[in-house]
Amino acid sequence: MIKEAFKEVFRPQFHFTPAANWMNDPNGMVYYQGEYHLCYQYHPNGTTWGPMHWGHAVSKDLVHWEHLPVALEPDENGFVFSGSVVVDYHDTSGFFSGGSGLVAIFTHADTYPNSETPRQRQSIAYSLDKGRTWEKYEGNPVLSDEEIIDFRDPKVIWHEGTKKWTLVLAAGDHIRIYLSSNLKEWSFASQFGKDEGSHDGVWECPDLFELPVDGDEEYKKWVLIVSLGDNPNIPEGSRTQYFIGDFDGETYSNDHSKDTILWLDHGRDNYAGVTWSDMTDGRRVFIGWMSNWKYANVTPTSTWRSAMTIPRTLSLSTFADDVRLTQQPVEEIRSLRQEKYKCQDRQIEPGQNLLSDVEGDLFEIVAEFEVGNASEFGFKLRKSAEEETVVGYNALDSTLYIDRERSGIVDFNPAFGCMHDTQLRPDNRRIQMQIFLDWSSIEVFANKGKLVMTDLIFPDSKSQGLELFSVGGSTRLIRLEVYTLESIYKSRQSSKELHI
Repeated sequence: MIKEAFKEVFRPQFHFTPAANWMNDPNGMVYYQGEYHLCYQYHPNGTTWGPMHWGHAVSKDLVHWEHLPVALEPDENGFVFSGSVVVDYHDTSGFFSGGSGLVAIFTHADTYPNSETPRQRQSIAYSLDKGRTWEKYEGNPVLSDEEIIDFRDPKVIWHEGTKKWTLVLAAGDHIRIYLSSNLKEWSFASQFGKDEGSHDGVWECPDLFELPVDGDEEYKKWVLIVSLGDNPNIPEGSRTQYFIGDFDGETYSNDHSKDTILWLDHGRDNYAGVTWSDMTDGRRVFIGWMSNWKYANVTPTSTWRSAMTIPRTLSLSTFADDVRLTQQPVEEIRSLRQEKYKCQDRQIEPGQNLLSDVEGDLFEIVAEFEVGNASEFGFKLRKSAEEETVVGYNALDSTLYIDRERSGIVDFNPAFGCMHDTQLRPDNRRIQMQIFLDWSSIEVFANKGKLVMTDLIFPDSKSQGLELFSVGGSTRLIRLEVYTLESIYKSRQSSKELHI
């Protein structure tokens, strides 16, 4: 049976959620001694944003999570905003008596004395027991700038070339880079981005890492991730962009023109995502907060609010002589696959539904289509007479879209019930989709992760239908696999395979 505490309406069954109360940005993500740590912005006393703490959980497989006590609480220096954790392997900080341990770098947020002006400063804490307890450094804060109000979300990495700790920080409309040899004393190195990329919202939650291009370890590029806060005049709300370029240990340079904008996710609900530090298997794994500041505080959940995306492995791949970031769900998620419905090489005609006998609310769908004479094709999920969420491809204008106008509860915010799309050219006349459906979300990975869309939905529990459709002509279905997924709160069951 599923644990009773995790059966609330809309509670995701294979995405990370807090046991109770409010959650937003992922923080402090690090791999250490066999455990993946996931901290997060947390309000332990309510289901809307409030005094920020760091919630904390650990996992051995990035799928099943153990909730731990709050890692960091507010103190005399303010609330605990976003930040990161690193493994100090060589005890550069002096906290670990010559051994290794975890150091957290985070933003302390309060106001200037005798003022209502916000103040944001960077502080550190360390753990001697694999993250179970944390001691804040007595010399906090370790980095401040009185001239910058938005001065937050430090991500720290070890730069092997210079043998220095590198800190990237969001400073309102740009990124600032600082260097240190001991995680306690920081010097300014450079800044990036005042006139590059999108400035539709305040810059937040940066991340900086190096990846091989097309798997070539001799040819690498540096990726800089930057999230943008909500802008009332922008329908997409809060979202995340990225840059591809070079980093020499002090300065970041962008390979693209200043007005080139690369979006990490083309859905409405993937924000503030960053990657795990110190993973030892060569992967760069990302996770995002699955919500949007346009409506995050009012989504129709009860004892808890907000979830994280599926963890995703990031890569750099070349498309038409240009390099782009690609995303794939981590391979560990396959452990949740149960019954499989499969077929191949079928013609889908208008009015026909190959999946008319398939129902459910936890699915992974893997499909490959050949673009033919149909104007549209795709899937209708969580379908009933009154509700459906459509994931489709419009062949006339080469766009992938999600339509959640009739997805269930949509009236809690005027921005929620919408159809949105993005350009996706076929690959040799083929469109691939990998779709993950949870109790309140959809994630679509298209053409091997070249394009990703993440959306929340809030359907009635009785809306369980699944439809494969083609409009305006027939569509060749090259292959289809539909897996039911088990809840991460449920014991394993044996899997079955059916041919349809």
